[in-house]
Amino acid sequence: MRQQLPAEVAPLAEAVARGLTGVRRLGVAFSGGVDSSVLLALAARALGPDRVVAVMGVSPSLASDERDAAHRVAEQVGVPVVEVATHEGEREGYIANGPDRCFHCKDELFTVISDRVVREQGLDAVAYGENADDARRPDRPGALAATEHAVLRPLADAGMTKEQVRQVARALALACADKPAAPCLASRIPHHSPVTPEKLQQVEAAERALRALGFSDSRVRHHDQVARVELPVEELARAVELRAELVSRVRAAGFRFVTLDLSGLQSGAFTLDVLQRRGA
Repeated sequence: MRQQLPAEVAPLAEAVARGLTGVRRLGVAFSGGVDSSVLLALAARALGPDRVVAVMGVSPSLASDERDAAHRVAEQVGVPVVEVATHEGEREGYIANGPDRCFHCKDELFTVISDRVVREQGLDAVAYGENADDARRPDRPGALAATEHAVLRPLADAGMTKEQVRQVARALALACADKPAAPCLASRIPHHSPVTPEKLQQVEAAERALRALGFSDSRVRHHDQVARVELPVEELARAVELRAELVSRVRAAGFRFVTLDLSGLQSGAFTLDVLQRRGA
């Protein structure tokens, strides 16, 4: 018997289920983050786990730790994972790294799913984990790719906010319920600075080093020889205490200089900055 949800989140699950009415077999674009994990779990509840498949794009922009964690969540949900190699790194628009970089990444993923996975897995619909808060943000060019590929967005359509997504994740006891957001590694590179595999590897190694030091979340922004480290504001003092070790480990990832951003952790910092300057 499937788990009964608390009264405060049950209507959200029911709204997502209604959004999947008529779907026989669903593919969920899956990263292991809380949004796509909740969508995967609710889809499995609504349709049955044998009618849902998690589709994960694998490329240098996906950190290996994130890949492993995603498999653990899918196993918890009871849904199989299909990994597909994506080649956004070969697209000129992605390499150029303009504010529309995420469009090229998502367009690559949804193209691969449409061309290969839909047929191989017998899917009649594909969905991804955009929530209602994301749908209102101006810095989400990937949403345009989803629209062009007719990808469903059941969480956003159900009006589910990020906090409500986390409430559902906790009610379902998902391992990722309180997992910090983990945008792709390319988001650490300033716009118009080319995305390269070498830069992505440096960012991944530096952020892994910060996790090993016990920091709960981080972004290592890649400014050529300079690593600009963003941490939660409440952890900045600890970073100063561990200054020598932090500098040593981040330098070992291939950076010459290491700076600590006193503004703390900033989501979508590069894209929002560009958009604000355009509107000025």
